[in-house]
Amino acid sequence: MSGPLDAADLADLVAALEHAGSTRTGPALDAALEEIGWSDALAVAPRTAIGPLFEAQGAACHTSGALGVLLCSRLGVGEPAAPVLPAFGTAALPAVRTRDGVRVEGLLLGSVGTSGVVVVTEGEHGAARWATVPADRLAPRAVAGLDPDLGLQALDASVPLEEGYWAATTGSWDDAVALARLALGHELVGTMATMLELARTHALERVQFGRPIARFQAVRHRLAEALVAIEAARAALDGAWCHPSPTHAAIAKAACGHSAGVVRRHCQQVLAGIGFTDEHDLHRYVRRSLVLDGLFGGARSISAQLGAEVLARGRLPRPLPL
Repeated sequence: MSGPLDAADLADLVAALEHAGSTRTGPALDAALEEIGWSDALAVAPRTAIGPLFEAQGAACHTSGALGVLLCSRLGVGEPAAPVLPAFGTAALPAVRTRDGVRVEGLLLGSVGTSGVVVVTEGEHGAARWATVPADRLAPRAVAGLDPDLGLQALDASVPLEEGYWAATTGSWDDAVALARLALGHELVGTMATMLELARTHALERVQFGRPIARFQAVRHRLAEALVAIEAARAALDGAWCHPSPTHAAIAKAACGHSAGVVRRHCQQVLAGIGFTDEHDLHRYVRRSLVLDGLFGGARSISAQLGAEVLARGRLPRPLPL
């Protein structure tokens, strides 16, 4: 895939990504993305490649290696490998140089298999650099937390790496983080849309006092508030795509995380007791959205960081065109 895509090509790409993200997961989804040529589409039309895929993936609570491919492509890593993500709740570089090599502290998303693990750290003059490390040297351990189905693995190891292992990135870490935050924002929107649909369906089917609870004003208000939160998240993402910058991507990710909290709260209230059980699917999306919010910085930590930057500069950033 090369050159600009016309309207028909873009529509076909969106349809293919939505179908793949909603019907496949794990290695099967990765294989479908390779067949579609998603990495090529990512270079030509990043917004079209990222938005539909991650929203469909979030709506179905599926997983893939797309986030890793995205990071590697933005950093200029030319070989297939799984990149180390920042530690949960932060967007800091996942590795720090030491006198004997590098200290790695971060996360892996999904199975690494036989490929190496890409470690990104700071090089000279603040530029990022990367190296590929065999996974067994980092001893990843499965994270059995809120969402074990996501397949997160934690890393905390020191690795002796000589200078010859390292290569300079062709892109900046801040730009890679910005793109990852937009992708995760879209995935959060997908989880929110499904949570709202689950609550709406329950409100139409659950009968109290001889009529569906969807006819009660209090229930309608909660569903409406959830819909407004989702649309606010979409608007923030649209603004960040139209005016790309690390700051706008951070604002959009924080807005999506905040909206997810609103949707979780209202949908849980509408579903009431059934929403707390394993029999209902809501808990899967609640868990997934909480973890997605924390990857590359959560809504609270990003908001605090942006606030500190505003105080330090003494001026507000350019507002998003919502």
